[in-house]
Parts: sequence; structure tokens; C-alpha cells
Amino acid sequence: MKKSIKMLKITGNFAENKDIAKKLRIEQIMPALSKGNEVILDFNGISGATQSFIHALISDPIRKLRSVAFSHLVYKNANEDIREIISIVYRYMQESLDGNDDSQTTLKHRKSSKHI
Repeated sequence: MKKSIKMLKITGNFAENKDIAKKLRIEQIMPALSKGNEVILDFNGISGATQSFIHALISDPIRKLRSVAFSHLVYKNANEDIREIISIVYRYMQESLDGNDDSQTTLKHRKSSKHI
């Protein structure tokens, strides 16, 4: 099953409020991912986002659900700037996970159009 979240309706045209990101993560993203559902974050109409917003949105799912988050979070209609911020957060979280759990196999971040 897929859950599509239209970010513009929630954040306005610039995604910067970490409290909104946290609420979205807790109420929609984590429950859907925990059930094994794909979560499509649709950035149509969003001109930009802060790194702190993206971090608040996706770092906890990556930390707690690891490979499920890597494979089931999809970023649709994200412009180049937003894609770069998402990539930065993924790299940071990958390094953090690799450094904190020696038994964890390396999770390769795929740069496919599906995920970034």
C-alpha cells in the first residue's frame, strides 16, 4: 500500500517549520512505514526546504527503521535544491548508522529518481 503526502498543503511553499515536520513524521510517516507501506512525499509547489526541516522529517525513520525507510520513502517532485538537502541528510544518517552499529551492513543510498 502507498501513502501519498502532499507537502504543499502542510508546509506552504517553503518547508522550514520543524514542529510541522515532527508532527508529520509521528502522525503519518512512521505509522505508514511501520506497516511496511511506501510513503510518497510530494513536494509539488514547494520552492525550498531547510536542512533542519528535512532532518526532522526523515532522520528518525532512518534511525529506527533503517532499510525500510531507505527503500520505502519516496520523494516526488522535489526540485534540485530539496534533493540535495535530502541527499545530505541521507549521507549524514548513513555515516551515523555505520559508525554506531558495527553489525549493521552498509546501507547504500540509491540515487534513483524514485527515491531522490
